[in-house]
Amino acid sequence: MTAETIAANKQRAKDYFKAFATQDRAWLDANVATTYVRRDTTLPFAVVGPDGVMKLGDVLLGAFSEIELDIQDCIAEDDKVLIRLQFRGVHSGAFGDHQATGKRFDVAVLDFFRMEDGMIAEQWPAIDNIGLQQQIGML
Repeated sequence: MTAETIAANKQRAKDYFKAFATQDRAWLDANVATTYVRRDTTLPFAVVGPDGVMKLGDVLLGAFSEIELDIQDCIAEDDKVLIRLQFRGVHSGAFGDHQATGKRFDVAVLDFFRMEDGMIAEQWPAIDNIGLQQQIGML
């Protein structure tokens, strides 16, 4: 894999978070494979392809506002990219069965991506869900 391809993979992974937060359907269609799968056992639904990313966005952006996805580190090798970021915002809408609390949160996230043919093919998220739930008063 060339240095240019690895750099493009890193940029695509970074840009994913902006597209996710802004629900940029055109970017998602151009950069997320229709066969993409988010490997996330914490969700009650499957996230497949750009449609799945949009659905996840609807859920999270409905529950949280003032979203900030602050990328701290980005490491890439071959077709893999690892992003470390801070996920910040306000619990301003229903999150599952839990009504808005108006509480701010700031939690660590790792997202591991696999690229294929210039598209995001798979994603494995690791989110500090317990920290999030504690900060917004669910726990």
